[in-house]
Amino acid sequence: MEDRLEKIFNLFDAKGTYLSGESYGSGHIHDTYRILTAEDDCDNYIIQKLNTRVFRDIPRLQNNIERVTEHLRHKLSLIPDCNVKRECLTLIPLRNSNLTFYCDEEGNYWRMYIFISDHKSYDIVDTPNKAYEGGKAIGRFQAMLADLDGEPLFETIPFFHNIEKRLETFHGTVTSDPKGRASEARDIIKEIESREEKMKTILRLGEKGLIPLRTTHNDTKFNNILLDMNDTALCVIDLDTVMPGYVHYDFGDAIRTATNTAAEDERDLDRIKMDISLFAAYAEGYLSQTRETLNAPEIEYLALAPQVITYTIATRFITDFIDGDNYFKIKHSLHNLQRARAQMKLLQSMEDQYSEMQKIIKKLSI
Repeated sequence: MEDRLEKIFNLFDAKGTYLSGESYGSGHIHDTYRILTAEDDCDNYIIQKLNTRVFRDIPRLQNNIERVTEHLRHKLSLIPDCNVKRECLTLIPLRNSNLTFYCDEEGNYWRMYIFISDHKSYDIVDTPNKAYEGGKAIGRFQAMLADLDGEPLFETIPFFHNIEKRLETFHGTVTSDPKGRASEARDIIKEIESREEKMKTILRLGEKGLIPLRTTHNDTKFNNILLDMNDTALCVIDLDTVMPGYVHYDFGDAIRTATNTAAEDERDLDRIKMDISLFAAYAEGYLSQTRETLNAPEIEYLALAPQVITYTIATRFITDFIDGDNYFKIKHSLHNLQRARAQMKLLQSMEDQYSEMQKIIKKLSI
């Protein structure tokens, strides 16, 4: 693999000499590698082999990221003392080309970013300050992209958070039961079916024109937010799913991961709950950046958003399990079932604390 990584590295217009490469991160979708350069004064880099089964149109995906990062870099450059290279992802083009991706002889697509050094990322958030900074990061990201010029971004994964479409796929998969696994998931299937109409609330608000489509990240799990070594908001990463969406998708997924007292795939369900103090801190950080740009219904339904997204993720996990684990990377044969049960337990905790969540949002929005 080292020889291949070095070959790919040398195709891009990077500064420095390839020293070594290693697998990096815990992402579910792409194969990601950190590249170290030999020179102390040169950046290190991230190389990714992109998953074309999930993302079918890499050129248009890359165009999205180019537009978004260019816009963010311009906005950040106007802020005094802002370190743009650390606060925004930097794509590296190919040598002698404007393209930001390479397709090899086997049809694999590759891209390269500057590696942002001296950062922290968290799968589990354990302090209100971290939650606040995460909320501020996503809020600033959305606010800065509110005036993105040009036509709407390409929808890299159609209907990504559209729960109606996800439920159609879920029901079809349960009915066909291609791997004979549905019987193992009867408890989760029943829980999903009992909440279907409630979980379409955000979608219905959008259909009625009460909330607008905006440029949103759509995959704001907390480890997609980089903090600096002092745990201050630094950069939002993993921009593959930046496309039109409702702000509730970003807020909800961030709360799903930021406030969970356990891992996303925790086996011991008794360890899983939503920490209301972390919810309050994240919401405060988020609304500090977006209070002036969101309309009243958007703010009102922020408290419901974590339930909707947690439910959506649980639906996706159990659908993938029944279908034979074709989407998410797994560590064992029951991994997606385990993930789905963990998400349903988190959802139940959110439901138990919903009235308090509503009160927090109302207070912060004044």
